[in-house]
Amino acid sequence: MLRLGCRSTLGVVLRRQAEITRYSSTSVPHAVHPNAPLELDPAFQALLKDVEISLHNKASGSFTPRELEVYPDDPDAEMDYLTSAELDAQDDLLDKKEGRKSPAAAFGSQRVASVVLPSELQSTIGRMIAESDKHALRHDAQRLFMKAGSSQAEWIPSYDVKYKSGKEAGRHAMSDATAFATVALPAHYSAIYAVLDHVKQRLGPEWDVRRVFDWGAATGSGLWASGHAFQRHGDAQIRAPGDMEDIQISHTSLDSYLGIDKREGLVRIGKRLMRDVEMGGLSVAWQKSFHEDDVIARPDGSNVMALSAFLLSSLPTHVDRKLLVKEMWNSGAEVIVLIDNNFELVAESREYLLKLGRKELEDPELETVTPKGAHVVAPCPHDGACPLYHPGYGKLECSFAQRMQRPEFVRKTKHSGTGHEDTSYSYAVIRRGPRPVRPSMKVGRIGDVGRRELVKDDQSLSVTELQLDANQQHALELVDQVALPLEDVGSDVVALTPAETAATLRQEAYSWPRLVFPPLKRSGHMILDGCTAEGQIMRLTIPRSQGKQPFYDARKSSWGDIFPHEPKNPPQVRHQPSRPGHTPTEGQDIGKRRHMRNHGKKASYGQLAEDIKQSRKSQRRARRLADAYADDED
Repeated sequence: MLRLGCRSTLGVVLRRQAEITRYSSTSVPHAVHPNAPLELDPAFQALLKDVEISLHNKASGSFTPRELEVYPDDPDAEMDYLTSAELDAQDDLLDKKEGRKSPAAAFGSQRVASVVLPSELQSTIGRMIAESDKHALRHDAQRLFMKAGSSQAEWIPSYDVKYKSGKEAGRHAMSDATAFATVALPAHYSAIYAVLDHVKQRLGPEWDVRRVFDWGAATGSGLWASGHAFQRHGDAQIRAPGDMEDIQISHTSLDSYLGIDKREGLVRIGKRLMRDVEMGGLSVAWQKSFHEDDVIARPDGSNVMALSAFLLSSLPTHVDRKLLVKEMWNSGAEVIVLIDNNFELVAESREYLLKLGRKELEDPELETVTPKGAHVVAPCPHDGACPLYHPGYGKLECSFAQRMQRPEFVRKTKHSGTGHEDTSYSYAVIRRGPRPVRPSMKVGRIGDVGRRELVKDDQSLSVTELQLDANQQHALELVDQVALPLEDVGSDVVALTPAETAATLRQEAYSWPRLVFPPLKRSGHMILDGCTAEGQIMRLTIPRSQGKQPFYDARKSSWGDIFPHEPKNPPQVRHQPSRPGHTPTEGQDIGKRRHMRNHGKKASYGQLAEDIKQSRKSQRRARRLADAYADDED
């Protein structure tokens, strides 16, 4: 029965297929054809023919310009008439080009995307770990750096161990220092290297560092970071910007390094890591304190840098921190770099250094001393009080994060498969001398996006047969010269060499706002919260209508960048409570939104009683309505 049923169904299908073939055959006369051709209007037939031709051209990949669409000799025809998918693909391709950003925005966003520990540093730490007990190393690392009481494993690379006796220090100092070099040294190295690389870009090739004084040298994170950041010019130019694995400390441009640290165990491990590494011409010395004969004369300090990384938070008292900063100031170094994971301590030290600089300007006995005074190189665009620094109760911080690709020994020690980690830090870079004057000329505000916009505007003016004056025509001709930056298109157009542009941008960058919070990206505008030259946190809104180049630069900006474009509309000043319990003006507080605030209303027992009374009245009314509805149903 089943076989007979299948045969019957198959026969019906075959007969139906034969009927379809017979009716669809072209040999059948039109009179009996079920889909006979329609008598269409000639104009409609021509329209269908155009559609068929356009579909054929689309499939073949050719482009045939039609009337009222593109001028036949338009060189940008294929670029202007693309599908949305093709435009997205083109944007992804152009995003990879360095010139798409304006030179000013590219200068403001120069930073290390992800730090990779050089091979020589990974190798020397790996040899040290190979000679250690792996289980004991893991236990010591957990005890020192894993945060207790958290649901997930959270590692904090801060070290403030105090031993009760010399016997305890002798028993644990070396094992703790080994754990420090395994967990904390890579994280500290990434933050120090990122700061030094940024300062090197800001100060330019004229800042030729030869000597480094490092307070809190520990296992040598500052030694390795400074040695790798300051390389000889020939070696630095050959290496790609993102290639860090092949950096060697033997190619450093430094002549001497002085590490200052009283923690004997950390210093011994730091010397051990240097044991089998070629140092080149770099002279390295370690001391427990900074001596008077180490102080250099003020005129000779132009190529000397004083560094203190992650030491402020390990000092127990305010007096100890103040003595440290004062010692760094008296060392004679022209540039002082402070890095720590505690923002308040960094801000406090920054204020103290600027205060010392102001005292020099007011002291008549130091009239002949040069350079006098002090100014902030980074991250602040001003030398005033920090708008985010409120000791004891400030919830907001001027802090940054640097990503590092975890080496294999870090992943194994932490028992983590994650290939990267982020190190949070705050920093301040102080330089002796007055703050550079803001230049009157603005350079580097036009990139590939702005050039294409100007070219399109020029073409649209040509189509309408509008005449340009000589200056504007000269400006648009300079737009085609991609290698030369273009100033504001107007009566005065100045073409600068790359070296002149970089020097002018370095001067301008002293007054650009620093983005201290992640940008808020919207469809038609960008919201940037930055610390400005006025010493305030301001909200800058960059709308799409301001221009393609400023909007693109704002859309590609990141937390920690310095932003060169001025907003179209006046910026809005943001405030943080100046004292506990104080609420700033509505709409002006930092980092909060309107729907998250309580609008400054204070709770009171009278208002609470009134709310309860109204709630009970509403419940009684709802109950009466329900009873009345039930009676009507009955």
